[in-house]
Amino acid sequence: MSLLSPEEFGKLTAAESLFPSPIPVQSVSSDEFMPAPQTARQREFEVRVKDIGSRMAKRHGISRRRFFQTAAGMASAFLAMNDTYGPYFGVSSAEAASPEKADERARVLSGQFIMDMHTHFLRPGTRIMGFVAQRNAVGKAGWNPALKEKPQTIDDLMFANYIKEMYLDSDTKIACISGAPSEVPEDWFLTNDMKAQARAGVNGLAGTKRMYSHAIFTPGYAGWMEEIDRAIEVLKPDSMKGYTIGDNTHKNLSKHPWRLDDEKLVYPAYAKFLKAGLRNVCVHKGLFPPSVEKQFPHLLAHSDVRDVGKAARDWPQLNFIIYHGGYRWPGGGIAADGWRQFEQTGRVEWVSDLADIPAKFGVKNVYADVGQLFAQSTIAEPRLSAVMMGILIKGLGADHVCWGTDAIWTGAPQWQIEALRRLEIPEELQKKYGFAPLGPADGPVKNAIFGENNARLYGVKPQLRSAIESDKLAQYKEIYAREGAGRTNLAYGYARKTV
Repeated sequence: MSLLSPEEFGKLTAAESLFPSPIPVQSVSSDEFMPAPQTARQREFEVRVKDIGSRMAKRHGISRRRFFQTAAGMASAFLAMNDTYGPYFGVSSAEAASPEKADERARVLSGQFIMDMHTHFLRPGTRIMGFVAQRNAVGKAGWNPALKEKPQTIDDLMFANYIKEMYLDSDTKIACISGAPSEVPEDWFLTNDMKAQARAGVNGLAGTKRMYSHAIFTPGYAGWMEEIDRAIEVLKPDSMKGYTIGDNTHKNLSKHPWRLDDEKLVYPAYAKFLKAGLRNVCVHKGLFPPSVEKQFPHLLAHSDVRDVGKAARDWPQLNFIIYHGGYRWPGGGIAADGWRQFEQTGRVEWVSDLADIPAKFGVKNVYADVGQLFAQSTIAEPRLSAVMMGILIKGLGADHVCWGTDAIWTGAPQWQIEALRRLEIPEELQKKYGFAPLGPADGPVKNAIFGENNARLYGVKPQLRSAIESDKLAQYKEIYAREGAGRTNLAYGYARKTV
């Protein structure tokens, strides 16, 4: 089953087939949007990273694939990025050439508190579905009675991979599992119950609270208010998440788009959240470029951020966390469009609009989650990534920009973590637009974005932060670092075919 149209699906290939560079060589996506084709610069980067990887691997007497699993391999990929796009990332040739130097830097930063509140499991429809059929066959044959108890699904395979990619292959300490609704019940990414079960599994394994989970709320759907009551009572979500576009997976079927500031429809739900002690309302916005607008013009007003300010002003007790930072350009647009717009106007739709809300509405409860905004722009137009971080920090404050990666669509999130650690806004852009520098990898600005802001929003206590340093997952990670095969550098989901 594909969640994209046959015409769209025909243009795609499995992202797992891409060259496994530490930094993706082209844009990939989930079913939420069509990925952009590989650009000329991304092709140039792919050539550069393969070349530097081959040379360095030969120097160190290991395979290129193994070299790219090391800290020096990651540094080499950022050297290739700088050679392709310009010096946006802090990395030296010495670091790439010296595994010891790179390993020491990685060791020092590995304890950085990183709280990724925007993650997913792998969607159905990849080549891995063949293995699901094999597991069902094994169960039916009676070879493994445990597999006979229930039909095998993609979740049975990818849950373990999610743990590996999120907690073992990256410096992520805490993550939130998210989902997406659909008018077609079978096409929900994960049901609210599945997310709660995943949370219980990870936290049971760790012995600490390493995973949080959303409950999706769907204004206008049949029984949606009753589902909120059930989710709160039975599942006890850590926050609520909504898609104002309605059905983002099947936009052509979307019958229930809504607005955050709809007093009659949605405000009663906010009252339920507050009564239950749930203050964080996460909202999908953006990923709706002009090409998609032409197909679904009636959904534009539900995809931008025009409804955020009034809702935030009317409900100061709630925190409105805008996913993707409202970034419009993926999903049929390209990052180059966003950069051209910034060059011409000094603004980026709808990121700048989001950043304007605190001053325009006099509110302090609007936040930007950078999932996909950061990933999609970093691998296509790093200068756009830099200026969007500058825009959000200038308008919302460094204490209102939150870390999210939308992993595992783009593989283990370590490359995104390293990208932000190394990223800096060029000095000329800082001066021209009044942007503050992002600063050191573990400086106050990046520490706030990586984890401090989410920790404050979700009430993470110092005791938990201390406990996870030596919990079962931390112990497994030590063993994995010593004995494991290492990061695969694979991406998951969809990528455009090379024409």
